[in-house]
Amino acid sequence: VHLVESGGGLVQPGGSLLLSCAASGFTFSNYPMRWYRQAPGKERELVAFISSLGDRTLYLDSVKGRFTISRDNGKSTVYLQMNTLKPDDTAVYYCNVIPGGTIPYYGQGTQVTVSS
Repeated sequence: VHLVESGGGLVQPGGSLLLSCAASGFTFSNYPMRWYRQAPGKERELVAFISSLGDRTLYLDSVKGRFTISRDNGKSTVYLQMNTLKPDDTAVYYCNVIPGGTIPYYGQGTQVTVSS
């Protein structure tokens, strides 16, 4: 299993970023995907979930209405569109999959910094 996140960076409050996670090493279309984030000194938290077919999504309360998770099964890629970013969104963002329902896999992460 190989997950590679990209798209992070420095953005001003109110700005937007599109994160991508390219997956390989498993049958992408068979599994739900998740985005997590971890801010300095804090626990890693689940930000968004998308079902294998993309027909069901769930979000952390604090990002509802601002973030959108989506996937392209033909490209084995999951996305996180982040709008109206706030300083509290600053964190390293990771995509996640649990193929077989046992061992979780994460990518290396991509840093998102929201600051003026």
